[in-house]
Amino acid sequence: MSRRHLPYRRPLLATFAAFAVLAGTAAAAPAVPAAPPITPVAATPLATLDDTYYQDALGKTGTQLKSALHSIISVQTKISYSQVWDALKNTDQDPANSSNVILLYTGRSEPKSDNGGAVGQWNREHVWAKSHGDFGTSTGPGTDIHHLRPEDVTVNSIRGNKDFDNGGTAVSGAAGNYTDSDSFEPRDAVKGDVARMILYMAVRYEGDDAFADLEPNDRVDNGSAPNIGRLSVLKQWSQEDPPDSFEERRNDVIFDRYQHNRNPFIDHPEWVEAIW
Repeated sequence: MSRRHLPYRRPLLATFAAFAVLAGTAAAAPAVPAAPPITPVAATPLATLDDTYYQDALGKTGTQLKSALHSIISVQTKISYSQVWDALKNTDQDPANSSNVILLYTGRSEPKSDNGGAVGQWNREHVWAKSHGDFGTSTGPGTDIHHLRPEDVTVNSIRGNKDFDNGGTAVSGAAGNYTDSDSFEPRDAVKGDVARMILYMAVRYEGDDAFADLEPNDRVDNGSAPNIGRLSVLKQWSQEDPPDSFEERRNDVIFDRYQHNRNPFIDHPEWVEAIW
């Protein structure tokens, strides 16, 4: 359980207001806009984030760092599960084709309009499987777009609620992905993305907001327990596949336009090892 550190909030709210004016977005507005092609989001310099957003976390390690980050990223705007559709059309927009999104596991560029539940379409993948902690699609962890990604319907079903680990047999239609009875290995280009999304969830949801305390562990086949593994592999993936421009832009879009919180492990990948 984390101890909240609240004193940073008053200056941070002022900073959020400044960011909102610069981005042309009202941070407090709960409504999620429709998803036409979006203009580029200007990245917030890390030095600015460290002076404002992360000021309460700097210099800490271990449980103190995790607690400080929990307090920081828990200040967020929540969206509904239906609003997730339009949010993902912006957060995961194909940089080469503004009419498409990039699917997480396949890497395929798919029309934004081709979302739904039919074979060949894309739907909403919970990277932290929603059965691990039994949060379903409730507003909160079930709608947190830091770990929700567009994915091919069939591949999403193959991944199911499996933990993450290396090995298995190749996934048909998703080159570079592997699976077995209790685990799923994503393609190399998004291994670090997956790890950082899982670790974000472990810091954001600590059991103090009516949802389960989500924690990674070093096993697979976790079932409905509020755990996902394999932690040692996730740490390795995060190190081997550092954040790229797509992941960084996604973090900025979520911060500027939707939830107004960040995945700290994209901004500071070194904090993975500092906590775990």
